[in-house]
Order: sequence, then C-alpha cells, then structure tokens
Amino acid sequence: MTELHDLDALALAASLRRGDTSATDVVEHTLDRAERLGPAVGAFVTLTPDLARAQARAADDALAAARRDGTTGALPRFLGVPLPIKDLTMVAGVPMAAGSAALQGFVPPVDDGVVTLLREAGTVMVGKTNTPELGLPPYTEPDVAPPARTPWDLARSAGGSSGGAAAVVAARIVPVAHGNDGGGSLRIPASATGLVGLKPSRGRVSWGPHAVDGVGLAAHGVLTRTVRDTAAFLGVLAVNRPGDTFVAPGGPGPAGSYLAACDTPPRPLRVGVLTTPVITDDAEVDPACLRAVDQAVALLDALGHDVAEAPVPFPPDDWDAFAALWSVGALSAPIPSEAEDLLTPLTRWLRATGREQTGLAYAQALAGMQRVTQRVATAWDAFDVVLTPTLAQLPAPIGSIRDDTDPAGDFAEQCRFTPWTSIANLTGRPSVSLPLGWTEDPLPVGVMLTGRLGDDALLLALSAQLESAEPWHDRTAPDPIA
Repeated sequence: MTELHDLDALALAASLRRGDTSATDVVEHTLDRAERLGPAVGAFVTLTPDLARAQARAADDALAAARRDGTTGALPRFLGVPLPIKDLTMVAGVPMAAGSAALQGFVPPVDDGVVTLLREAGTVMVGKTNTPELGLPPYTEPDVAPPARTPWDLARSAGGSSGGAAAVVAARIVPVAHGNDGGGSLRIPASATGLVGLKPSRGRVSWGPHAVDGVGLAAHGVLTRTVRDTAAFLGVLAVNRPGDTFVAPGGPGPAGSYLAACDTPPRPLRVGVLTTPVITDDAEVDPACLRAVDQAVALLDALGHDVAEAPVPFPPDDWDAFAALWSVGALSAPIPSEAEDLLTPLTRWLRATGREQTGLAYAQALAGMQRVTQRVATAWDAFDVVLTPTLAQLPAPIGSIRDDTDPAGDFAEQCRFTPWTSIANLTGRPSVSLPLGWTEDPLPVGVMLTGRLGDDALLLALSAQLESAEPWHDRTAPDPIA
C-alpha cells in the first residue's frame, strides 16, 4: 500500500476526493513527519498545527458535502493538500523573519497574493520554510535557524534560497512547497535535492496586491517531485492583477491549461546546449554536471529533437548589471537602522555595495539588464530551448560557500557555483531544473532548460516528455533520522 507521503500532490488530491483518506488524517501524518524529520533537514522555521488542523477540518466538511451532492468536480483542485510557505512571503498572523535576526517579531497582518491563491486552491498551510537572510545567497544557512540540508547527504546544503522548501519536499514531508526565485532560488535547491523547480516567465505570476516585482528579477513558484504537479500549480498561481508592471505573453496555449500541456508531446524542438560558464570566467564545472547534460542530450536526441551547440550569449562583464541590481535590492529591504548590526556579514556587505550605487549607476544597471536581454535573444534566437547544467558543482557541503570573514569572496564563490541560473532572471525567461542526472552515491544532479519568454507551456511539455522517458519520481532519499 502506498504511504500518504509517497503520493504526489495530484495523486493525494484525488485520493482525498475519492474518500480514500481524510484531510485530517493527511495533516496529522504531515505534522508528525514535520516534527520528526523536519529538524534533521532544517526544513521549517515555524510549524502552524492549529491553523493546519482548522483548515483540514474545513476541507473534510467540504469534501463530505460534495461527495453527498455529487459535486466533487467543483471543489478546489488541491483541497486538503499540505503546502508550506517560504518565510519570505507573508501569511497573516504567522511570524515572518525572512531568515534574519533583524526582523524577528514581525507578524504580517495580511496574506501575500500568492498565499491567497494557494488557500483558494484548497491547500493546507502547515508552516513556514527555512530561508537564508532576505533570500540572498544560494545556500540556506541563516543565523536564526539550522542549515537546510539535502536528505540525500545531510553533510550537504539543500541550496537556496528556497532551501527549506526543497528539504521538506525531498524528505517527503509534503508533496509540494511554495518558493520564489530571484537568481536561481527555486532551481538551485531543486538540483541539490532531486526535485523539479520552475521559474516562470516574468509577469506570469503577479506579485500583487501587497507587493511589487521591482525590476522583475524574481518570480513565485513551487518545488515538487513531478513536472505535472509543477504545471498544475502554475495554473493556480498564473494570475495577473490590476496594475501589474509585467504581464507575460503567451499562456497555457492550445492545450487550455499548463497541466494539459504535459499530456501533449511537443513538436520536434531546436535545443541549444551550453556547458561553458557564463556569468564568470573562473568557474570549474564538475564532471558529474557535464555527464548529466550529456545524458539529457542523448535523451533529447532519442526523442527526435534537434540538438546543437549554443553560444555564450554575453561576456561576464555584462552580468555586472545583475550584481548592481542585487545589491540595491538588498539595501531596499526594510531593516530598522538599530538592527543593522544583527545582519550577516554577507548582507551588510551587499547593502554597503548598494549604497555605493549612484542614481546614474543604477540607471546604467537597468539599461545593462535590457542589453543582456537583447543579446541573449539574439544569440539564442535559433533555439526553442537552451540546455545547461543547473549548477557547476554537486550539492555544496554545509559551510563551504558561506564565508563571514570575506563576504566579497563568498559572493564570488556563489557566482562560480551558479554560473547559469541568473540569466533567466535577467531576461525574464522561463527556466526549469530537472533531476535527470545522478551520481553513484547517489546525489541528484539537475539539468536546466530555459525557454523563450512566455513559452512556459512548451517548457513544461518538454519537461514532461523527458520525465516520461526517464522517470525519477520513485527515487527516494534516505530517511534523515534512520
């Protein structure tokens, strides 16, 4: 008999709808695993058992009434499915520290827009997941919580900044978790933990009504174990609100939904392959990451796609626009002046760097971002999708990148670790990490597919085709407390 925690989100939702289990049983099973397994992988910063149980009881009442009336088809798709929220996103009445000692004690008065959408989809909010301070580095090692670890090797990081979200899904505590991605923060932890992580197109998911998307680097999404779950949740989140600065072109396409797109194999695609690091010229690429790309190339070729080498789209100096915007973004965080000393050395260094940016320099960085977008579009115009490694290295040992004595060196090492992910953030393109590669240990090794702006449905269709050809769902990480 399949355990509840082995079901993906769509299968668990179907089981609840049929009455095979109850939302109350699911939430109790989830909370038990969260309390037992969560600390070992640094998954949660807050559990919300009272809220989760109340939502589960309401879900059971709605399910029972719908089964009596024969109206289960009208229920929210994910009614009763547990889903935690990353601790960079507001949930009304639940403390939010954003991974920082400087923000301890803040309790949001409202739900962020994506939280409202996830509630309306029927999900049960079981807690807030671990994140590094302000979501800035690609590792989750905050001062206010234990590090997030990949359950495949507890000595290694789950990545960041959605590290707690990845850890909680990979440890099979929940089937899906909310996260967001400003420089790779969904795709990096997906690679480190063997999950699917999609950064949607810029403007696909609204930041409103309580937040804005600034220059458009970041996007909300989820971490899951299957492409179909990812597609279904993009359907939940892909809502635009009045006044959105960015609205993505395209949409679910002829299939009618992102989930339906997964059931239609794509036409033969032109796929570019790039394994040369882009944003820095001194990154070494682990052979396992190159082998994972080679395996993906062979699979794409067997599926009938046309694979060819893609050029490096811009020189490393052009990426300085991202670094400038990132530092100003760190500076814009609402940190009380008296709490500045509570920040990590990396955050203080980034904020100091942001203060050095003049108005002219910031305007030039915005123009530089636009030029990078133009250059990528020109360099990759011949390709529907570009394939790269997700990361240049295997999941990083805990503490191997964070360097409080040299935050500038810390940031440089982050760039060497992630020399491809931020391209999609600069250009707004959809980008997904898939767990197609594995070492003998085994450790997961993600490969990344980046599409054209607005082509989220095509990217999901290709990802689903690859998953069908080379399934990974049955790969289960070791029990973290065994």
